[in-house]
Amino acid sequence: MNLNNIFLKSFRVVLLPFALLYGLGVIVRNWLYNKNYLKSIPFNFPLICVGNIAVGGTGKSPMVEYLIDLLHNDYKIATLSRGYKRKTRGYVLATEKSTALDIGDESMQFHNKYPEVPVAVGEERLFAIPQLLQDRPDLDAVILDDAFQHRDIHAGLNIVLTEYSNLYVHDFFFPTGDLRDQQASMKRAEIIVITKCPSDLWDDNKKKIIKLINPLPHQKVFFTTINYGIPYHILDKTHRTIQNTDEILLVCGIANPKPIKDYLLKYAYTYYQKNFSDHHIFTIDDLREIKDKYDNIDAESKFILTTEKDAVRLVKFSEELLAMPIYVLPIKHKFLFNEGEDFNKLVITFIKSIEKPTINNIDYE
Repeated sequence: MNLNNIFLKSFRVVLLPFALLYGLGVIVRNWLYNKNYLKSIPFNFPLICVGNIAVGGTGKSPMVEYLIDLLHNDYKIATLSRGYKRKTRGYVLATEKSTALDIGDESMQFHNKYPEVPVAVGEERLFAIPQLLQDRPDLDAVILDDAFQHRDIHAGLNIVLTEYSNLYVHDFFFPTGDLRDQQASMKRAEIIVITKCPSDLWDDNKKKIIKLINPLPHQKVFFTTINYGIPYHILDKTHRTIQNTDEILLVCGIANPKPIKDYLLKYAYTYYQKNFSDHHIFTIDDLREIKDKYDNIDAESKFILTTEKDAVRLVKFSEELLAMPIYVLPIKHKFLFNEGEDFNKLVITFIKSIEKPTINNIDYE
């Protein structure tokens, strides 16, 4: 463990009083919902919630994309997100003219990859859902991105993610830990997915984790690993494989870049990193710093690599990017233990179990 990690952990322990106060507020709020003093509104419409109870990246966006890939050929689906760090307010339905500043980077990523799928954002999901269904009355289901902690809506299917290297059962309230919700909230999930597992996870380790989580009888637990695709150029989409002779500048503004760094350590000769905060809004000065750092890499085989989330915030500099070898690393969930079909069936069965209503008889009050 390096000195920075030791300092960070020590600092977070000092913040324990704030974590206890934050945790108390979370517990009281959940108690009020559990006792129906605060209301969770159900919809007689298929709502699939993808969420977690921790800050940081557990793989929610790739899970939303997994669901889109699974469903969009057979069902009319849409996504609804908060639109974090967008410059607009209220309900917005993405159009051909939308940018990451209008709908947020994650939603823009969905919109770019699946232009035929309606993508909406709205801070108040309770009001955004009826607006989305009014705009698109032919929908069969809506995927709610990062909505598990928003208890004013009662989703029919909750898919909650927890990271293999930071399981929620070992965590504590923020800021001492990473939890933004209490561990007991996981009881509200129908499906629990352990993400970012080693691809060679043993069956014995799987059983130990399931025993540790101790799921309720109705809950299903799945395990996924990260499956990286072939990098593609941010503008012209041409592909370039990572070679063991490549020296790569990793440009990253996401919560947890460790899996990407581990991947590069395995497949590239070496990598350098230009760090930015999560959901960072890139400026032209940032782009100049990236170029300067790249130019200082003394290697014949080199290029810049970034994530899909970062790419949607960089693409606005299309003119400057034309002269830069900047590639995007796609990411997907891969289910372990041949259990992907079981997961798929649960999702499809849920959608089929709810009779599709018309916009006039959707009950959301």
